[in-house]
Amino acid sequence: MRVAQKMQQASAGVASTSYRSLPSPPPIYRSSSRHSTPLRCHLQSQQLCVRPQKLQSLLRGCEPGRRTQRCMCTADSADYRPKENKDIRVLVVGSTGYIGKFVVKELIKRGYNVVAFAREKSGVGGKASMDDTIQEFKGADVKFGDVQDMESLRTIGFAQPVDVVVSCLASRTGGKKDSWDIDYQATMNVLEAARQKGASHFVLLSAICVQKPLLEFQHAKLKFEAALQAAGDITYSIVRPTAFFKSLAGQVKLVKEGKPYVMFGDGRLAACKPISEADLASFMADCVKDPSLANQILPIGGPGKAWTALEQGEYLFELAERKPSFIKVPVALMDGIIGFLDLLAKVFPGLQDSAEFGRIGKYYATESMLVYDPERQEYDADATPSYGKDTLEEFFRRAVKEDGMAGQDLGDAAVF
Repeated sequence: MRVAQKMQQASAGVASTSYRSLPSPPPIYRSSSRHSTPLRCHLQSQQLCVRPQKLQSLLRGCEPGRRTQRCMCTADSADYRPKENKDIRVLVVGSTGYIGKFVVKELIKRGYNVVAFAREKSGVGGKASMDDTIQEFKGADVKFGDVQDMESLRTIGFAQPVDVVVSCLASRTGGKKDSWDIDYQATMNVLEAARQKGASHFVLLSAICVQKPLLEFQHAKLKFEAALQAAGDITYSIVRPTAFFKSLAGQVKLVKEGKPYVMFGDGRLAACKPISEADLASFMADCVKDPSLANQILPIGGPGKAWTALEQGEYLFELAERKPSFIKVPVALMDGIIGFLDLLAKVFPGLQDSAEFGRIGKYYATESMLVYDPERQEYDADATPSYGKDTLEEFFRRAVKEDGMAGQDLGDAAVF
């Protein structure tokens, strides 16, 4: 039986989970005299224990002993949602990044008053000029500044009142310093400016892999997620997508040329339910106004089954009409390389990122991009929500048959 037929049958047999069919998330309880009432929050089936006094202070928007410039109850005090889209001002940071571009264009298409906050030189390698960015984001108010500069954010990004912030910020490489500079500190700068300027809602592009943190960028993202949830005076939607289509496209050219497909172990160590960039942008745009997605952690994948590396390779060879050929890399080899680089980094600190890149590569090869069940200590494809209509099969078909790799430049992530 052909691989394509197998994929179709498997996809048909998978019970996709959507946000409309998810079971009620476990509640977090806040103390109210002798009774407890549920506070809406979705935490990946994990209970969160917080002392009542601490949680009550968070609900008031200020931690004990901490002064904030804006201290008020969450969410319901300033509901912008009844307004027409054209009257809702949405600021997008990380707007010129790979996903950020799709998000800006989706928000423009939906008629929002979009502010795209961008660097003067942006894109892969800083090749895009200010004029390029303005032309790409027709219909948006393009502002140029620096997310690492609070004054730039306050006076340029938030020069006018903003209802919703959408952050697509992400470190370029996953290196240690870059992760903490961007995934945490720069995103924290945006949150602080948003709170000071009275924004009501914050949509964060995170990553599903933070649920099992072993890498520096995952810890940086988690620290920011915790700060966002604890802010108290701004609602949030934390979007944790699975793999993007482009992250699975690195070997398309090799397969078309008849070269071997490289994978770790037997190719079944990990699986993912990838989501297209357009579908992810659509889901993030849903988060702007859909109240059911507020104050939620939202894992999200694309439609269809979970794919292993072996299944991806087999399908690509079939599409390319090439004889399957695989190089199976032992995981122990990567462990040896990482260990060697760690030793060198003790003598040559500049090599710390090289060792981290090795760990990132191993993580993606051995850990599934699916919802993780901490009790069973395993990934669950059926529990990973599906969204959208774009399938990996169609993306691979275009990539192989129609040279559909245009716009899929991996940039600094090409190392993986």
